[in-house]
Amino acid sequence: MKTAEVIAIVTGGASGLGEATTRRLVAQGGKVAIFDLNEQRGRALVEELGHEHVVYFQTNVTDAQQVEQQVAEVIAHYGKVNTLISCAGIATPGKVVSQKGPLALDRFEQVIQVNLIGTFNVLRVAAHAMQQNEPNEEGERGVIINTASVAAFEGQIGQVAYSASKGGVVGMTLPIAREFARDGIRVMAIAPGLIETPLFEGLPEPARVSLASSVPFPNRLGKPSEYAQLVESILINPMLNGEVIRLDGAIRMQPK
Repeated sequence: MKTAEVIAIVTGGASGLGEATTRRLVAQGGKVAIFDLNEQRGRALVEELGHEHVVYFQTNVTDAQQVEQQVAEVIAHYGKVNTLISCAGIATPGKVVSQKGPLALDRFEQVIQVNLIGTFNVLRVAAHAMQQNEPNEEGERGVIINTASVAAFEGQIGQVAYSASKGGVVGMTLPIAREFARDGIRVMAIAPGLIETPLFEGLPEPARVSLASSVPFPNRLGKPSEYAQLVESILINPMLNGEVIRLDGAIRMQPK
């Protein structure tokens, strides 16, 4: 898919990986609908990047009815949707059993609800919209890119909910890609390692240095712009389908 032809929904598109993706797509001539709870940042991006290129929706990705309505509004605004990049997510830590006792079930459920069910919720609605598109010269009607994590493969102690949610994103990539192959809709996932997102901003400098030093090469934290660069590479390469790509500098996470 040519980036100038992209009409994308980017969940979590107002900060971190999603913001970097929004900026890159717009810079390449695409149009973006930001689905994000952070209204202040979402509207600021619309003002900065231009109303003709970006629209914002205050979205709870776990709300089925709201997502259905807002995808319809995106189509009414832009004419169609041919790309979905899901970056919305949370990373609430917690051991299964700590000194305070068993992990509260609602904390586990919340992470699964946002990271896995929320991802699927937007995907199911966006994919249905993409099925209505006219195919391009490659027979392609759309591209879906979900965000997993290296924690899906090497989850650390205290990451049980996060790892389970991201493992679910990995697990659904291939079956969904196979289902939508006949429609010309590609489905991919990116599994980032340690990326310098707002999650790291509150850490003390020694902790940031320690985390960065654990990445073999490049020996630093990843940049959100590098995630966005990979999104663009997936969009323009029609043979990328049904796969999870690690974006991690060869890191393999230790138990803790």
